[in-house]
Amino acid sequence: MEIQPSISVFGIRLDEPITTITDLFVTIVCVYAFFRLSKVSLKGKMHSYLKIYFLSMGIATAVGGLIGHGFFYVFNYNYMWKLPGWFTSMVSIAMLERASIEYVRRIIKPSVGNFFAWLNIIELLTFMTITFSTLDFFFVEVHSAYGLLIVVAGFNIFAYIKTRSTGSKLYIWAVGLSAISALIFMNEWGICKWFNHFDISHIIMACSAWFFYKGSLKAIEGL
Repeated sequence: MEIQPSISVFGIRLDEPITTITDLFVTIVCVYAFFRLSKVSLKGKMHSYLKIYFLSMGIATAVGGLIGHGFFYVFNYNYMWKLPGWFTSMVSIAMLERASIEYVRRIIKPSVGNFFAWLNIIELLTFMTITFSTLDFFFVEVHSAYGLLIVVAGFNIFAYIKTRSTGSKLYIWAVGLSAISALIFMNEWGICKWFNHFDISHIIMACSAWFFYKGSLKAIEGL
């Protein structure tokens, strides 16, 4: 991977400028979704979890863009400083999982819903501990893959089969976009140094967040 050149803005050095900007683009979509959902009258736990999901993901991508890319040199390239963004993103995915669990509680056995609700907490704490111990982003990726592909996609495919919910259909599309984003990131498929795999991945992540937002509006309408 060719390193994205730094630029200077008003005398301030900014590393990986396009990567920083595309990270903040995801932040904008998530913060917009949070404020839009906040204007909807509260409709139960799922609604609350979704607001936390968008707010925390917005914070995570902002921290990731500014600390993890743009100004990482200020923190002496110490990966400990990446942990706040990583942990916030893990909490975000966990909230999206819980929202999906709440959404299907009405059509599954209470014991199944309770099991996955507890598993959600155990899974989050386990991956946080491993990530803290190793300072390896790989475990953040594994946590996201499990949360999105197994829990969020799994429950929403089930909900769509049972109810033909538009919200679930949009969630499935969103997970699909997230999977494409991850595939591009892992394989480092970029166009050039000014639009590398990080940048492409972030743009697709923003599209995925938009589908999650639209799906969330449809889902809470039916609560």
